[in-house]
Amino acid sequence: MRIEVDPDRCEGHARCWDISPGVFELDEQGHGTVILSEIPAELAEQAADAARNCPERAITISD
Repeated sequence: MRIEVDPDRCEGHARCWDISPGVFELDEQGHGTVILSEIPAELAEQAADAARNCPERAITISD
């Protein structure tokens, strides 16, 4: 599983980081960034939950 944050859509609500801090971190402006190139199975549900809770739908998941 791979996950990406579109920096043009992210407005820095930090919900992704709050829900899944093992997958996301915040940059200097408070925007979410992905810290893992491949999401391990044990973090997959958290990462998907973070994507569902993004108000801007800036997070995409692919297999």
